[in-house]
Amino acid sequence: MKKLLLSLAVIGALLSCENPVSKKIKETKETVSNTRKAVKEMEKVQEDIEDLKNEEPLTNDELKEWLPDEINGMKRTGYKAGQTAFMQIAQIEATYQNEDKSKKLRVQVIDGAGEMGAAATAGMRILFSQDFEEEDEYKVKRTAKRSGMKVMEEYRKDGSRSEVQFMQDDRFYIHATGTNMDLDETWDAVEELDVDKLG
Repeated sequence: MKKLLLSLAVIGALLSCENPVSKKIKETKETVSNTRKAVKEMEKVQEDIEDLKNEEPLTNDELKEWLPDEINGMKRTGYKAGQTAFMQIAQIEATYQNEDKSKKLRVQVIDGAGEMGAAATAGMRILFSQDFEEEDEYKVKRTAKRSGMKVMEEYRKDGSRSEVQFMQDDRFYIHATGTNMDLDETWDAVEELDVDKLG
């Protein structure tokens, strides 16, 4: 009877989440799953790169025209366009602030069209194919699904900063950072951007 109880205790310990062996097995399964997803995504990315290489990237004027003057009560305080033009990549970055400057939103858009744009955004697409979640006492970082799309979210638990990243239509890389904005506020602002109208 003692041997049976001891065996059950050992099995219970092995199945426990805190057990290093179980933890390693779980991590290995996740790694294998993520590797499979990455390989699948790489195959799809290769096909899309061929299509995107033949697409014409948006011009600085087209990107500027798309930028709203105001998002959720925050006025645009500045923008930069064409910083990566020397690499033949279309990009724009804009900042928005509310009236008392207590909240700030920074938005970056990279167009994955053209040979260089397609190569620049390919790595991001593979990264978004992964499933992961990290948490400590200060922040959370994870992949998630939003409106059927794979996204990456990161936020500080005190609400001082949040970031969202995703690919729009497998072409445009969007990265939004909210200062003194929680994750929901940053997503609300991103939805106001009307990214559907980019392409």
